[in-house]
Amino acid sequence: MIKVSVMYPNTPGARFDHHYYANTHMPLVKAKMGHALNSYTVDKGLAGGAPGQPATYVAMCHLFCDSVEKFQAGFGPHAEAIMADIPNYTDISPVLQISEVVVG
Repeated sequence: MIKVSVMYPNTPGARFDHHYYANTHMPLVKAKMGHALNSYTVDKGLAGGAPGQPATYVAMCHLFCDSVEKFQAGFGPHAEAIMADIPNYTDISPVLQISEVVVG
């Protein structure tokens, strides 16, 4: 199993609509990807590692798929529509990482 993490750096003055992200954008991703997407989680950054330190990321999502190939097959045909929705909730450029889930 793989995990695709999409992370939004916590940039001062940046805009991020958590409600839209969790309730509109991520259901859109799930609907577009269908069975290629096993599940997903959404995180809202609260704090950094030290007291009073801001969170490194304002938000993240984690998409769980059986393989990189299944992710690409599910996301690729809908990438343009999914990416076009980003300005509706943020002006932050996301950072993406694909990882193998070793312990789950």
